[in-house]
Amino acid sequence: MTTSLIISTYNRPDALEVCLKSVAELNPLPNEVIVGDDGSREETAALVHRFQKDFPVTLRYIRQEDDGFRLAMIRNKCVAAASGEYIIQIDGDLFLHKRFIADHVRESRKGYFLKGGRVQLGKELTEDVCAALAPRRITPFTSGIEAKRANALRMVAVADYLAPRYRKNRENVLGCNMSFFRDDFIAVNGYDENFEGWGGEDLDLSFRFKNLGLGKRYLKFCALSYHLWHREAPMDKSRGNHDTARKHRDEGVVKASRGVDRYLAVRR
Repeated sequence: MTTSLIISTYNRPDALEVCLKSVAELNPLPNEVIVGDDGSREETAALVHRFQKDFPVTLRYIRQEDDGFRLAMIRNKCVAAASGEYIIQIDGDLFLHKRFIADHVRESRKGYFLKGGRVQLGKELTEDVCAALAPRRITPFTSGIEAKRANALRMVAVADYLAPRYRKNRENVLGCNMSFFRDDFIAVNGYDENFEGWGGEDLDLSFRFKNLGLGKRYLKFCALSYHLWHREAPMDKSRGNHDTARKHRDEGVVKASRGVDRYLAVRR
């Protein structure tokens, strides 16, 4: 099964550098990496182009103009361009355990999408990591973790047992650590680009996956990721976005009205 790792980013080149360095150390590697840039300044493009020179797999860069928070749109463009059968998506302010791809692939099943978690690093630890411009080993005992220490534990046998059972009915989904078959994404027409501003687009995607008939597998104690601290994004549209997602859930909506089909004709 071929895999595409999609990394979304916006104006955080130091964090993206840490992220890409961790990706280069993955075992196994994805078949390709696509950085989706929601309108960053030129430093981000320069960083990706520098990494492209000797990255261990194909590293692609897709950018759109800065016109507000349009995460749904940039992720749609990346999935449309992806060549992998299986999509694994993260945010560019994460760095990854070296077995991150292995865990996603091992837990993947036809008829399911996967939801992972993250360790939340505090401000001081984040500043240290970004100053060094390099990922570091994180354990539950690492000083400077802000929240979710247990998510630094990797226990494969326990993870395999919990995947179909843990929090199977919980609504929460993090698009920053999520995976699915590309064909399923196309079947629901991807992210709904009517979601602009922070929040709700990933929850809506999960509801429409479920309305399609997919189940959710939860990645607890595997597919470890470490979230670099940042100030919270403006949440003025969050409540409305979440209300819209739940409306789609209750109405049985499967396909986004404004989604990935807009880009499939120009896939290269």
